[in-house]
Amino acid sequence: MTGDIRLATARVGDLAAVMRVMDAAFDPTYGEAWSGAQLLTLFALPSARVCVAWDAEQPCGFSAARIAGPESELLLLAVDPLYRGRGIGALLMDDWQAWAAQQGAEDYFLEMRADNDAVTLYQRAGFAECGRRSAYYRGNDGMVRDAVTMRRSCHNGKGT
Repeated sequence: MTGDIRLATARVGDLAAVMRVMDAAFDPTYGEAWSGAQLLTLFALPSARVCVAWDAEQPCGFSAARIAGPESELLLLAVDPLYRGRGIGALLMDDWQAWAAQQGAEDYFLEMRADNDAVTLYQRAGFAECGRRSAYYRGNDGMVRDAVTMRRSCHNGKGT
């Protein structure tokens, strides 16, 4: 299903490609997209990684994650709407967890807007809700939404 999709660690020179996916994938209603300046900070952190999914020369998805001790947090995951439903999100999830495991991570976390459709992807990857912040996100539409924290442990029998 993913065909010739290639994953590669992003470099600073890939920022424009990542931002193209960000702009296409994140609905401005929710105000979740990061700016280029925010994303650039990750390139300076040795404990962070941005991975880009490429279809030939076209960027079609990306993930951004960081390591903190034995934990890794998925900061962003996006797939261009034109490429959704092809398994690219699952590839990026697997890649993140494999990278994090190589860095010594034992637990994986992510946080998302409670009404985010990506919950299905995360549940299929073995994540379960472990916390909720009431009225945490305020979208550009003025609506307030809960934040859901999800966790997957290497010790729960689904580790990488």
